[in-house]
Amino acid sequence: MNKVLIKLYVPSLERNFEIWLPLNKRIYNVIELITKGISEMTEGVYNPKKLPILYNRETGVNYNLKDIVQDTDIVNGSELVLL
Repeated sequence: MNKVLIKLYVPSLERNFEIWLPLNKRIYNVIELITKGISEMTEGVYNPKKLPILYNRETGVNYNLKDIVQDTDIVNGSELVLL
């Protein structure tokens, strides 16, 4: 499978989302896709001024924007935070 299903928490919205992430994309591109999707789902309520940072909810480690998803510890069921 070329995607993983993650649980994403967005503190500014106090909401959780389940999202499929493509394994072959860079974290930077994934954050852009997530941000655009959440903005559309919230009808523009979520519209950050700068690119948010993606964190692992369990370890608190933030992901390097240049890393490819499959080269990180992100797997099915991972819990992430978008700040």
